[in-house]
Amino acid sequence: MRLRLLTFAAILSFFNFTSAAQTPSTPPAARQPAVNPPQDPSAQVPTPKPEDVRSTDSILAAVYSVISGPAGERDWNRFRSLFLPGATLTSARKDREGNIHIRPRTIEQYVTGAGGYFAQHGFFESPVVSRVQTFGNIAHIFCSYESRNAVGEAPFARGINSFELAYDGKRWWIVGILWDEERPDNPLPAEFAAKSQSNKN
Repeated sequence: MRLRLLTFAAILSFFNFTSAAQTPSTPPAARQPAVNPPQDPSAQVPTPKPEDVRSTDSILAAVYSVISGPAGERDWNRFRSLFLPGATLTSARKDREGNIHIRPRTIEQYVTGAGGYFAQHGFFESPVVSRVQTFGNIAHIFCSYESRNAVGEAPFARGINSFELAYDGKRWWIVGILWDEERPDNPLPAEFAAKSQSNKN
């Protein structure tokens, strides 16, 4: 057994030696991968309305504004202009059997899926309570919402949207949105369920 182990080790040593001997000596600098110049993300999305992206509050309001309305087409280019290229929209929901489904979508997947629904149905989503935390050029917003089929109706769904944002020195970008809905076993926390009197307009 010891002889076999030594033989195997010898084969490995010989293989490593011959592989190294057959590898041409290349200066480290020449082996570095080519670095592409950074691209301006603004060149990859429609031009935004300046008022939509000037603050965390304004970009949040723009999201709710563009997806809300009676049955019909939405301004999807305005929607696209809010998101950093590569951004995702991800739902984390539980079905009736108790299974949890985490479903990430690209911007275009959301536009295709939600666009078909909005074309046939009225949909109005509005923020209830927002908690904003910022540090340098990043921000996180936890925002409870209510969804309605028409203005003035009782909401058919409530939940929380979690927004990740970044600032590039000129404008704010949405990096991603993650959300979950309220359920009997997952009620909205009291501080997100309703605006306090001091925060009501």
